[in-house]
Amino acid sequence: MKIDIEKLKENKSIQELLQFSIINIDKPSGPTSFSVSQFVKNSLNLNKTSHFGTLDPQVTGVLPVALNRACRLNEYLMHRNKTYVGIMRLHKNIDDKELENVIKKFIGKISQLPPVRSRVKRAVREREVIGFKILEIDGKDVLFETEVQAGTYIRKLCDDIGKEIGGAHMLELRRTQAGLFLESNKKYPSVNLYDFEKAVAKYKEGNEQELRKILIPGEIVASVLPVIQIRKDIVKKALSGSPIFSTFIERKTPEEIKAGDKIAIFSEDKFIGCYNAILLGDLVAKPEFVFN
Repeated sequence: MKIDIEKLKENKSIQELLQFSIINIDKPSGPTSFSVSQFVKNSLNLNKTSHFGTLDPQVTGVLPVALNRACRLNEYLMHRNKTYVGIMRLHKNIDDKELENVIKKFIGKISQLPPVRSRVKRAVREREVIGFKILEIDGKDVLFETEVQAGTYIRKLCDDIGKEIGGAHMLELRRTQAGLFLESNKKYPSVNLYDFEKAVAKYKEGNEQELRKILIPGEIVASVLPVIQIRKDIVKKALSGSPIFSTFIERKTPEEIKAGDKIAIFSEDKFIGCYNAILLGDLVAKPEFVFN
């Protein structure tokens, strides 16, 4: 059963949405990702916010910010492929074909050592570059688009490419997609801080429509995780933290689900929680995050 997010959203009050939603913020150059998240929190008087995927202060673009209980969805929504558009400045002139051939070496699995200023442990790790396309070359400036595995450092990627051709560094960068959150999307486009502030101001004046438009229900997790439906009479038991057994299930478990997969449990359009698939005898899944 496909979850109708728009219908579900229509049936929720603005207070319910603020407790379990995500806002697709278009981060400007300057502030840190944390400060943007805090700005959203303070503007809406929320208990908690968290962002899905850090952007350096000078990097712009898609920065999903989770509100209140939606912060628990970080594990399921954050670790997804990212797409960026940027400018790489070459340190010397190079033939276009030679540049393309060097870039091809960095498509696929690569080894990266995080930058000195990164918050993660500085140890070589494997990441995947799904694609790296040259959009335009203007002198020594190369406009590119790249899709990468979460946790890939684009600045380091440009630097590593540069080591093969006499030097290069990243000049500008913008994230256009983070998992299912896109810069341009008919239903949930990214919203800049100016428009966010206007929507909040109208909400505080009693007009919730603009704010409602930019709130993405946390149930959107059903777009990236397999969904299992359970019976209505089991909901209370499930919300108390019970594992999911085969007898609880309203419909047959999708065959593509394997042990160890993350899954979303619903009862019709009511979100129960995110679970770890076990698939051992009658035991189907154990809870990781229950929406009680």
